[in-house]
Amino acid sequence: MVYLVVRMKGTVNIPQWANLTLENLHLNKKFRATLIPENKETLGMLRKIKEIVSWTTVDESFMKEFIEKKGRISSSKLLRDQSQTTSNDNVTADTRKNESPKVSLDNIVSTLKSNQAYLSKISGIKPWFALDPPKGGFKKKSKHSATQDGILGENKELISLVKRMM
Repeated sequence: MVYLVVRMKGTVNIPQWANLTLENLHLNKKFRATLIPENKETLGMLRKIKEIVSWTTVDESFMKEFIEKKGRISSSKLLRDQSQTTSNDNVTADTRKNESPKVSLDNIVSTLKSNQAYLSKISGIKPWFALDPPKGGFKKKSKHSATQDGILGENKELISLVKRMM
């Protein structure tokens, strides 16, 4: 299984030890998300920063939809734009040389699902996903943990929240 981790708090008044953990997870800004393997090391990292992030386990179908909609080849190019630009026959040989290597969506999902690698180890895709604020706002308190009727920490309802953020 894979954890979907979303940073819910901003960058102000975050302790240095938490910033280091967030940088290792590639969660440098508010509403950034990442997919990480489910093991005891990553769970320890998440429990350490539970007041800043929200996480849950995700299945393969959601992973595929999420990577397809929000995955990036570079900071400005989305993964879904790659398939549209390669279908054009008017692309010259010079522009093909400057493009990054093609990334297979199924290959990324299968690698993540089998806990073989982190997103940062897969070439051709950024290890983070930029999300928008949720449409309709947060339905729960954004400064409390999920056990206290909030959104932080391990949150079983995070998938529905992320779908509103895509």
